[in-house]
Amino acid sequence: MGLSVSGEGRVRVLVAERNPLVIAALRNLFSETTRFSIVDTARSSAELCEKLRVIEADCVLLGWQLLDAEAPDVLAEIGRLGLDPKIVLFADTTNPTIVNETIRLGVNGLCYQFEDPEILFATLTAVVQGRICIPYTVLSKISDTPFQRLTARERELLGMLANGWSNAQIASRTGISANTVKYHLKNLYDKLEVRNRAMAVALYVRECRRKAD
Repeated sequence: MGLSVSGEGRVRVLVAERNPLVIAALRNLFSETTRFSIVDTARSSAELCEKLRVIEADCVLLGWQLLDAEAPDVLAEIGRLGLDPKIVLFADTTNPTIVNETIRLGVNGLCYQFEDPEILFATLTAVVQGRICIPYTVLSKISDTPFQRLTARERELLGMLANGWSNAQIASRTGISANTVKYHLKNLYDKLEVRNRAMAVALYVRECRRKAD
């Protein structure tokens, strides 16, 4: 199967990343290759979804954290809108949670920001050709515990719950709305299979003790 490419023979990549320095570095990197081109960029989930409707791209290079949402929420919104782009997560950490989420969400590929550029290009190539491309060395470290399935934001909120913070305090501290806090907490409870914050905190304390032993 050949690559899906533009008329100029390059794979068209739409970059979704909140950090302008990372975007600038990617533009510089892609300018040095004839195989790929950045057709546009987006820094928020809303901007990405808007551009996916009007821009022809062969693949989306998606940062884990955009200005208004984390990757799981971005992907949920993309699916809700009926869009189905090929997506490579571009993560800035090797936390196994990222790999768990990549697999759970059905993302096509995963690459780390600190890896060699050729690994990024190889991942994009594989994904555009219809393959799944996830680092094998990390796959061996995956453990399918409820806590491993939490996103970075959900883990952050769980720690705040354990400290006795209210939803209003969490919203103020994180800069997200109270409704968004409720949304994240619902997902957190579902993943931990608990009904309320008291049960979630009890599991959290038990997990912390287990790790300390």
